[in-house]
Amino acid sequence: MNTIIGRKNEQKKLQNCLDSKSSEFVAIYGRRRIGKTFLMREFFVKKKCTFFHVTGLKNGSLKEQLTEFSKELSRVFYNDAELKTPASWMEAFELLTKSISKIPQKNKIVLFLDELPWLASPKSGLLTALEYYWNRHWVNFANIRLVVCGSSASWIINKIINNKGGLHNRVTLRIKLAPFSLTESIEYLHSRGVKFNEQQTLEVYMILGGVPFYLRYIENGLSVLQNINQLCFNENGPLFDEFKQLFSSLFNESLAYIELIRIIAAHSNGIPRLELEAKAKLSQKGGSLSQKLEDLEIAGFIMAFLPQECNKKGIYYKIIDEYTLFYLRWIEPMQSQLIKKDISNTYWLKQVGTPAHTSWAGLAFESICYKHLGCISRSLNIPSGSITTSWRYVAKVGTIKPGAQIDLLFDRGDGLVTLCEIKYTKSPFLIDKNYASSILRKIAVYQKQTATNKQIVFAMISANGLKPTIYSKELISAQITLADLFE
Repeated sequence: MNTIIGRKNEQKKLQNCLDSKSSEFVAIYGRRRIGKTFLMREFFVKKKCTFFHVTGLKNGSLKEQLTEFSKELSRVFYNDAELKTPASWMEAFELLTKSISKIPQKNKIVLFLDELPWLASPKSGLLTALEYYWNRHWVNFANIRLVVCGSSASWIINKIINNKGGLHNRVTLRIKLAPFSLTESIEYLHSRGVKFNEQQTLEVYMILGGVPFYLRYIENGLSVLQNINQLCFNENGPLFDEFKQLFSSLFNESLAYIELIRIIAAHSNGIPRLELEAKAKLSQKGGSLSQKLEDLEIAGFIMAFLPQECNKKGIYYKIIDEYTLFYLRWIEPMQSQLIKKDISNTYWLKQVGTPAHTSWAGLAFESICYKHLGCISRSLNIPSGSITTSWRYVAKVGTIKPGAQIDLLFDRGDGLVTLCEIKYTKSPFLIDKNYASSILRKIAVYQKQTATNKQIVFAMISANGLKPTIYSKELISAQITLADLFE
């Protein structure tokens, strides 16, 4: 059960780091629950190295943090002998340096400071001590691999990677750990004995995303619907109230971040920055709003994008975290009722197939497609260097000009533009006469408003393919199905 699933590129980088003939400073970051600690621990404990692992305590006092440091120092270097707790981080790192000096240079030593933002609390002095001991001592030990990690991705980036003081330009390897892809998710589920097929895995992914910590709750022997009822619509389910706990653990001003998330989530196609500013009522002085948006984007909750032909309205923001969307759309509105009434065993089952469910499923599938653009590009044979974006045209109020929205397009360098329509259905999607007219209208509006002289080709991204019709044969140049996303 402790086999590392996926993460092949990350493991290759870590192996190169371990094999290096000089000291290395590694920074790994990614949203909470994504598997950073698991990857570091499982990768290094199986290697021939001394693994020193200290984890920060949320809201822990300086004394509590140093006590845990002392315990790990004793375990790794002194065979669990009782040690005096150091009074400061300077003293702690001095003890660590003396311990390192006793290890032969041929033996690799990994110093893993996990949840560094919690260890480096205000006035703790940890960053000052870390700067001094890395620059003065540890960098000179060719066998040292310093790894710092944190769920507060923005903290790691601002305080470590982009440090303007003594740690400036010291990081030799940075790893941003992303959620599992669909392929990694099905591999992970299978490793735990849950033999879901691609369609079932997609249904789980639309709700939980590729977060390993959430996927581990899926039980073998239960259907997707039963699992979701148990996890999300049961008062004792682990994901029933995960949303608030998640934001509270990541951000000091969690309520302000949640306010932003709610505003953005209310706009399924994205919200312009200017409109967001007006609705959020947050001061921009000191970069408050900009910083919060950057934090949310780095943590993987939102994405910033600039739709083609929307330059005047500037950057748009959109929710891309599956669980966040699902919680706000389905769990939160029903929480009080679910607590009062025993309907959790059937609630989600009754929602499937309703108009609200169909609308949500379409948006969730579209978000998943954006996360698997590499698979889509390869399947469509899109040339490298192509511009990938979305597009929309909204006619001015009072005019009779038709508007249009393109879910995804590839503006290619070979004289073509590939327009893509994204549809989620459990059966092959049917392009009838009316839908064919809609496609032709979108193509016409795009050509007129962009004045492009490139050839337009139209592709369908449909989970379960297309039902052959005269219209699909005439209009659709290529199809992307669920199998392509599981490349």
